[in-house]
Amino acid sequence: MNQKGGVGKTTTAVNVAAGIALAERPTLLVDLDPQGNATTGLGVQKSGLYPTVYHAILGSEPAEKAIRETALPHLRLLPSDIDLVGAEVELVALDDREHRLRATLAPVTPAYEYVIVDCPPSLGLLTINALVASDRVLLPLQCEFYALEGLTHLLTTIKLVRERLNPGLRVEGIVLTMFDGRTSLAVQIRDEVHRYFPGEIFQTVVPRNVRLSEAPSHGKPVMLYDLRSAGAIAYLELTREVLHHA
Repeated sequence: MNQKGGVGKTTTAVNVAAGIALAERPTLLVDLDPQGNATTGLGVQKSGLYPTVYHAILGSEPAEKAIRETALPHLRLLPSDIDLVGAEVELVALDDREHRLRATLAPVTPAYEYVIVDCPPSLGLLTINALVASDRVLLPLQCEFYALEGLTHLLTTIKLVRERLNPGLRVEGIVLTMFDGRTSLAVQIRDEVHRYFPGEIFQTVVPRNVRLSEAPSHGKPVMLYDLRSAGAIAYLELTREVLHHA
């Protein structure tokens, strides 16, 4: 999660999920963003899609019915589309509104070793639901000033959720994304993050990479699009770190 858009949340969710699946660990990717970019990024067409995570979280269909197969044998997808925008409003009136995603996923999680949730770029009820349903939160951080500025606020939100709704929640780590070592600002941001959050940063730094940007338009994780690209190598390394942390 990260409340800022364009920092690599979906790219990270899709490619870490794909990396774990390539390690033959049963994995479910939950697209909780109404934009549905993780859904199209795995080659699932949003047009006429039914049911989706929207129907599951509001209780009109079971999650199991909405889950789709992907090009990777060990990766499944709980898809999203624009209907999910309405869930932010509809959840307000429901009992246990912060716990709906946890309850939705409970019947299906035993089938998976990992469930990864791609959050929307906001701190609304959908993101709170994701934090309540999760054990750990991974924070993609673009190497630019405004991204760093919002990190403290983000960590405060996680702390509040831990205190009030999900005592088991912890930060998995911060992953630096869209890194361009040719710019002094990117290097400066990297050094600042290491200084203020020592021990919380993944060693893997995800570079700016054309193949990484192209892969979603082909409906593929970058490993299936170009395994030798710098983006694929970085996300395989990040996946290795995530598995090692477990």
